[in-house]
Amino acid sequence: MKEINFENVPEEEYPEVALKLIDFAGKETIWLFNGNLGAGKTTLIGYICKALGVTEDIQSPTFSIVNEHLCDHSKIYHFDCYRLETYEEALDFGMEEYLDSGHLCLIEWPDRIEELLPDNHISIELSQSSEGGRNINVKCNP
Repeated sequence: MKEINFENVPEEEYPEVALKLIDFAGKETIWLFNGNLGAGKTTLIGYICKALGVTEDIQSPTFSIVNEHLCDHSKIYHFDCYRLETYEEALDFGMEEYLDSGHLCLIEWPDRIEELLPDNHISIELSQSSEGGRNINVKCNP
């Protein structure tokens, strides 16, 4: 298992962290974002999308569950599974097809759909540091 950690990262350093995460992930297309409400999951996802060429503003798909973004001749799917009560709800909107699409899937609150997730993924844990920035711990489960 590969691992990379960033300690006490202020938001102004997120663009650099995003580039390092993209490099670290390689060809892995399933990225799981864990952290409490307000931990910075959507903010970091926005910087990752910008680094990959998305030009539109990135908003949390809290109510739509999934947002699709176009970038450099590809797609990025951004999920917020917080409102899902069962993994069957994810099946109902076609989650398996998204996961199998080969496109980048950035998933907030992945614990809500754990039964559907593949073994191969990137796991990103965000937490607030005592100094005010964010700790970002990343593991690759190939």
